[in-house]
Amino acid sequence: MIGGLLLAAALTGQAQVQPTSQLVGTWSGKLNAMGVKLTLVLHLEQADGYILASLDSPDQGAKGISCFKEFLSDDSVAVKVEMVGATYRARLKEGKLDGTFTQRGMTFPLVLDREELKRPQMPAEPYPYTTEEVSFRNEADGATLAGTLTYPQGFEKMKKGRVPVVLMVTGSGQQNRDEEIFDHKPFLVIADYLARRGIASLRYDDRATGASVGGDVKNATTEDFTRDAAAGLDFLRSMKCFGKVGCLGHSEGGTIAFVLGAQKKADFVVALAAPGVKGDTLLTVQANRFMKLSGLPSNMTVEAYRKQPAVQQSAWLRWFIDYDPSDDIRKTRCPVLAMNGDNDCQVVSELNLAAIRQLLRPSKKNLVKEYPSLNHLFQHSTTGLPGEYRQIEETFAPEVLDDIASWIGRVTR
Repeated sequence: MIGGLLLAAALTGQAQVQPTSQLVGTWSGKLNAMGVKLTLVLHLEQADGYILASLDSPDQGAKGISCFKEFLSDDSVAVKVEMVGATYRARLKEGKLDGTFTQRGMTFPLVLDREELKRPQMPAEPYPYTTEEVSFRNEADGATLAGTLTYPQGFEKMKKGRVPVVLMVTGSGQQNRDEEIFDHKPFLVIADYLARRGIASLRYDDRATGASVGGDVKNATTEDFTRDAAAGLDFLRSMKCFGKVGCLGHSEGGTIAFVLGAQKKADFVVALAAPGVKGDTLLTVQANRFMKLSGLPSNMTVEAYRKQPAVQQSAWLRWFIDYDPSDDIRKTRCPVLAMNGDNDCQVVSELNLAAIRQLLRPSKKNLVKEYPSLNHLFQHSTTGLPGEYRQIEETFAPEVLDDIASWIGRVTR
């Protein structure tokens, strides 16, 4: 998901580039400090390839206390809570985080258990459709991408070459095929819904993530990830059993979908919270939106953003800030469904969706739609800030799912 909470990385030190850790999730326990017991909740949340740390103290009515993540591996974590002068260091032991909480020179033991979150939209087996584990190859980059192909119910009896199929492309950062974030699996929810509406889909693990192997990640840019997605479209066409072959991309994946549309590789494009303006402009507006909602001065300029050290340290970011999607959006001639929520703080709808609307050629098959109260993950939200993502039980707004399936059905008849 684009825009990768780069504000946090560049301005507050809350996030640093970090591979996925099995410790990602929510952990809670009781701190016994000199006879006073307080519930503490540690959130290690993955967003756009970054892992954010925050702390709640519900007994004191405090939520979302910013933490600086000093260290994180698959079995250890260390965070600093500068606001209260505290640190927490722990190691995974028998399924629990076993560690110490230190504040103002005093140290207390603190054991945290993993907290399970409610996700009512999570599909449960047995599914009323068929899935198949598949893989395809991006020869140019030496990447083998593994994924799940979902066929709608009764596919075997449907007329060959009539069922539409959509390739799903995740946002920025290395994500698995479900685009999993905060225990939400939006791509799994979308695939499930589409299958029940007669639409096939292929979702895949990003290169060098999950079951996918090979391909450079450290120096990869959106151009490299676009070749991965193009290989996925080629694979679907090579099966010779589907009708129209489209691309559904979220955030950076939306950029990739437009590139593939401009290259005439996709028969239709579904762009979820896709950028519509140049990268440096998008990220500067994102930074100012975060700061404004956090009660901070929102006066970041494009020039100041570009000069930040974090920009120079990331190959992906150096490429992205210079990329202007206008030409690719303008050249996309296949049907386009572009969607965003007006509470999106990462790809601000009023800027990006408006640009996409202006750039697309007039067509009765195109649909550009903004949804009230939806955030970057297409959840109904209050502020749209990333701190809400985990707390919201909804994974993906039902009205958006319905619009996606209905639109694909119309343009692929």
